[in-house]
Amino acid sequence: MQTAVNPQQVPQRVPWTQLLTLASLLVLATFAAYGWSMGGAFLYDDGDSIPGNPSIRSLATALSPPPGVTVSGRPVLNLSFALNHALSGDAVWSYHLLNVALHAASALLLFGIVRRTFAAVVGGWRDPGECAGAAFAAALLWALHPLQVESVAYVVQRAESLMGLFLLLALYAFIRRSEAGPRAGVWAAVSVAACLLGMGCKEVMATAPLLILLYDRAFVAGSLRGAWGRSRLLYSAYAVCWMPLAWLVAHTGGRGGSAGFGSGVPWWAYALTQFKAIAHYMLLSVRPFPLVGDYGRILAGNPLEVAFCATVVLAAAAWTWVLLRRNSPLGFLGAWFFVILAPSSSVVPVSTEIMAEHRMYLPLAAVAVLAVVLLRRVLGTRLIVPAACVVAAILGVMTELRTQAYRDSYTFWSDVARKVPANAGAWNNLGLILQSRGDSRGAIEDYLRALAIAPHYAYAHYNLGNALLAAGHAPESVEQFEKALEFRADDPAIPFALGGALAAEGRWLPAAAAYRSSLKLNPTNSQALFGLGEVMVRAGNLPEAAKAYGAVVAMHPELPDSRVNLGNVLAQQGRFPEALQQLKEALRLDPRAADVHNDLGSLLAGNGRLAEARAEFEEALRLRPDYPEARDNLRRAQLLEQEETGR
Repeated sequence: MQTAVNPQQVPQRVPWTQLLTLASLLVLATFAAYGWSMGGAFLYDDGDSIPGNPSIRSLATALSPPPGVTVSGRPVLNLSFALNHALSGDAVWSYHLLNVALHAASALLLFGIVRRTFAAVVGGWRDPGECAGAAFAAALLWALHPLQVESVAYVVQRAESLMGLFLLLALYAFIRRSEAGPRAGVWAAVSVAACLLGMGCKEVMATAPLLILLYDRAFVAGSLRGAWGRSRLLYSAYAVCWMPLAWLVAHTGGRGGSAGFGSGVPWWAYALTQFKAIAHYMLLSVRPFPLVGDYGRILAGNPLEVAFCATVVLAAAAWTWVLLRRNSPLGFLGAWFFVILAPSSSVVPVSTEIMAEHRMYLPLAAVAVLAVVLLRRVLGTRLIVPAACVVAAILGVMTELRTQAYRDSYTFWSDVARKVPANAGAWNNLGLILQSRGDSRGAIEDYLRALAIAPHYAYAHYNLGNALLAAGHAPESVEQFEKALEFRADDPAIPFALGGALAAEGRWLPAAAAYRSSLKLNPTNSQALFGLGEVMVRAGNLPEAAKAYGAVVAMHPELPDSRVNLGNVLAQQGRFPEALQQLKEALRLDPRAADVHNDLGSLLAGNGRLAEARAEFEEALRLRPDYPEARDNLRRAQLLEQEETGR
């Protein structure tokens, strides 16, 4: 690949049958490699962004994703999930199918971009069949590389692949527009539209205008001045696309505090870690194993390792700069790699993903193209496609094997824990899975492993406390919840859980204090109000119990249980009319509640309304014939009626 370019070069025509054959093979190979992923499950962040995301239940709300999750500030991504939900609900198959289809479409766009770019480079890429074959080889290597699995098999990482699709489409349309054909204006509009849509998928799309400008300089105009002079209106339109992205970023709130300078991770520590991350990505590009779904939250440690990785990365970046200054096409490949990685792999911390393989989704295209260029130099033109097919076949098998790690949450996190035993989050998540399966003992062991690695891991303490409480070890669970509060005092779920554990020990007043602490953090937590009401009844503080239950009724008037509890507390306070109203309303909401009929009967009997009480007891027995308490109450009511009649 030489430095000279022909700004008006248009690829010579390739027989459409050849293009169709290559495109079909590319799509078929992609679907074959990802066949296993079709049966995968929702994993990890999928939960909040898809099954737990109410905004995708309707296309009318799809452009307003909820805050604090992966889809926050990404309305186009959220809309794509809404379309899936309209098709298959929470059944995961359509989500996986669309992920693979998007990846295949991106591979086709890369095929088109590389084919036309090779034709524009003066240096022997003259034969149209050769350009098509080399482009097919690059796209095939990129599509089947196992480093792409995280972006395709992990549903919510569609953020990366959908953004990648729009970036590739924006560049492809720009190239078609630059060929100055009769539809140049249409292609320009498509490019700008793709750029705008990509901004609604992921923030990395902000790099698209710069990448197009660098492409223009390297392969079309020959200089930045020439690029601006030929296409200033188009670049102005690209720049306008940054405005909605800036608005979206400003309204994500740092994606739940996990991204940005307020995420709790020092920018300099994150930046040092990124030298190691980028060097690791480079290695995985040529040796794609072991692949890890979650690298944990560990920042750069060994200074020698950091220094070595920094040397490698900075040397590659410096060489890229030299090549760019020379306007070399290879410089554009280096820029493609580093510019796309820059938003997430530089100084802006992403605390929940110090390293992530999905970030290599688009940068890997530069590696695939460079590999084809090197194959051509080593093997010659005729052997590019056969050699690439052999390598791609090996990569495809590795991809298929890798997708199996994404078939369910337990397999996924077991794979992470095996490859990165120091990942405390992996052990914590394995514990959650075992706990959901009823294996409290196994869950406790995994939580303890997590805490042995990260003693200040608040949620491992919290989850361990829940597991111990479920296993009947209330005192030990109290200790874990108190430790969790030491490290995370701002989460209302922790004092709420502490209140439940203290109540299980019969420590009513400390439990009430814990529930109040939870309510200070989240006053709308009806469960905490309900728990406060229960412990206040136990402690004999009926006025506060009535206040707590009354707040629950006001918050959720459709729930009969809170009305029953409120009615019983009011009855104990001698507030008969109010108690009667609450119990009758509870029965209106749930007429078949035998215990409520019994409670209402007791209230009526205690106030001398024996006939009405007897009717309620009889109804309770009709609904539940084996209800001994209602039977005893009915007998007492009948005896009292007889005594009154005898008088």
